[in-house]
Amino acid sequence: MSSSKYTFSLATATLSLIIVAGCMFSDVESAEAGWKASVARANITPETKIWMAGYGSRTEPTIGKRQDLWLKAVALEDEKGHRAIGFSSDLLGIPQSIYNNVCEELNKQYQLSRADIMLNSSHTHSGPVLRGALLDIYPLDDEQLKLIEDYSNELEATPFVRLTGEALNALQPVTLQAGTGSTDVAVNRRNNTESEVAALRERGDELKGPVDHAVPVLAIHNSSSELIAVIFGYACHNTVMSDNYLHGDYAGYAQAAIEEAHPGTTALFYMGCGGDQNPLPRRDVKLLTVYGNKVAQAVDEVLADQSRLKSLPAKLETSHQFVELNLADPPSNEELTAIAENDKRGAYQQRWAKRLLSEREAGKTFITSYPLPLQAWEIGDEQLWLTMGGEAVVDYALGFKKMFGDETWVAAYCNDVPAYIPSLRVLEEDKVRLGYEGYSSMIVYGMPAYRWADDVEDLISKTMTKLVADVRP
Repeated sequence: MSSSKYTFSLATATLSLIIVAGCMFSDVESAEAGWKASVARANITPETKIWMAGYGSRTEPTIGKRQDLWLKAVALEDEKGHRAIGFSSDLLGIPQSIYNNVCEELNKQYQLSRADIMLNSSHTHSGPVLRGALLDIYPLDDEQLKLIEDYSNELEATPFVRLTGEALNALQPVTLQAGTGSTDVAVNRRNNTESEVAALRERGDELKGPVDHAVPVLAIHNSSSELIAVIFGYACHNTVMSDNYLHGDYAGYAQAAIEEAHPGTTALFYMGCGGDQNPLPRRDVKLLTVYGNKVAQAVDEVLADQSRLKSLPAKLETSHQFVELNLADPPSNEELTAIAENDKRGAYQQRWAKRLLSEREAGKTFITSYPLPLQAWEIGDEQLWLTMGGEAVVDYALGFKKMFGDETWVAAYCNDVPAYIPSLRVLEEDKVRLGYEGYSSMIVYGMPAYRWADDVEDLISKTMTKLVADVRP
């Protein structure tokens, strides 16, 4: 009995000391505990006339620029000291070799694992070609190949590594808030022809096909309540223009609009599951500003309404895994020869067929599967941020939201962009009509097969479920 009284009295005294200490040191704790973050940026605009990525119809390198291209980084540290780095880039897609080299260097210098590193590309079709990516679709000579190699080497060796160091060294106390806006820029291009969209919208008719119009927003304020960074996403191709001028497309214009409206703020864009989504209509330079402003406005509407933002406690969990996706329907030598000799096939298809024939004759063994990187971050107690490599179609974002909650953020084009990633629905549709995302796009990406195997969606879903369990034990 006396022992129980003593224990209770000691606990009460201890609690009293904690309360007093909390009152005395609350200001110190708020400065030292909680989130820390910082941002850094580098201009990555090519200085030479380099070939541009995204459109196979181009016949020459760059002729100028509408905007500078940027690589931006945000570093996060939770209250336990767990650090992570995320990148936003005005690039078509970061290839496997650059991803692997960057991860190796960041692990060596800053002890960051793959789970802690997120490399997102905006998928602008008005940026440079990178090493080993889409090379069959361009008529590249030795001079252009060297320019591409030099640019890629510099990109992975300097901005990625330097910005990581700058951001980690400048960490400061911050608060994180998350919210979601919406805008209707994205149109499902599989179900709506470009020529009919304007008329349908003018009449107020509903467009066909699945879309994801969500605009996720992560707002970062410093200890003076100043907005220092905004991370936002959208699931739509950056394909407004197809000429030979460098720029970040609508995503670049949206970032510029946000930074202009909030001086001193760095805006970082991430691309969602927009593999089958286009900004329609397009190919009018004025639409870069129109669509960019629509996305920026969706972000600003969230920032201006505190009821739409939730504060995130300083907890960060990260997980990563490669899922081995199986390839199907490799082309036969007879099929490749027929393509290579058919002048009516596109020039890039002939280059693809000739390359594969040459490699087979040289005794090369083709891959039958590919390791696609998947990743899960949980920021705070409930904000999931999932990433996928490749050009994932919108079904993945919609499916993961059903599985893990409507507020789940899903970024594609992350860490490696080896090909389109169709859902089973798209894959089966394109078996019949030999459509783009599920079939012929594999030629564009130089894959030695016509499509992914039927288990592609199942493998990705099962692996992502495991990753979510890792960050939500």
